[in-house]
Amino acid sequence: MRSFKYLMCSGLLAAAISPVMADDGEKIYTKGGDQPGALACITCHMADGKGMDAGGFPNIAGYSAGYLAKQVHDFKKGTRQNPIMMPIATALTEAEIDAVSKYMASLDKPEVPEITRAKTPEGLGEKLAIRGDWSRSIPECVACHGPSGVGVGEAFPPLAGQGSNYLATQLRAWQQGTRKNDQNDLMGHIARSLTEEEITAVAAYFAGLGK
Repeated sequence: MRSFKYLMCSGLLAAAISPVMADDGEKIYTKGGDQPGALACITCHMADGKGMDAGGFPNIAGYSAGYLAKQVHDFKKGTRQNPIMMPIATALTEAEIDAVSKYMASLDKPEVPEITRAKTPEGLGEKLAIRGDWSRSIPECVACHGPSGVGVGEAFPPLAGQGSNYLATQLRAWQQGTRKNDQNDLMGHIARSLTEEEITAVAAYFAGLGK
């Protein structure tokens, strides 16, 4: 009898503090987390995850769950700065970060035409994207971010279909040292070698893919 009561109490306690499940990701995305400061992602990133580039809110649809979780953790730790995301990330639990990152990764990515390095580049943006400028130690973007900038694994996010405003803003942040949450300052090195014209051009190029 005692054993039965113990199991019943344990079950009730577990129900009261039930952990966040993987399928709670959509709820967190659309309604927010349990803490008041954990605002719903949909507010800025929209229902389809494509974001609002005019407001600086990026497309996160179909990004690697590992990459997305790392960015939220970096906002939470303060190693990546953003006045909107930092308090939201701080209010999310580890389980909520994991669940919502997996949900965002499940959202549909845009279809992107295959563009390889064999293509003759047209314009400054495409030249940097698929050829780089090795005379200034600037590798082509697709070397790390994959053909057409579709993203590779957890370290290199998609560029294709991302907003031009967001891409340019991030490149300037790497350039100025206000963003530095990458490994070995790889993006900082690249961004510091780019001119403002090149930043604008390559951001516009990738933003035009997958539309």
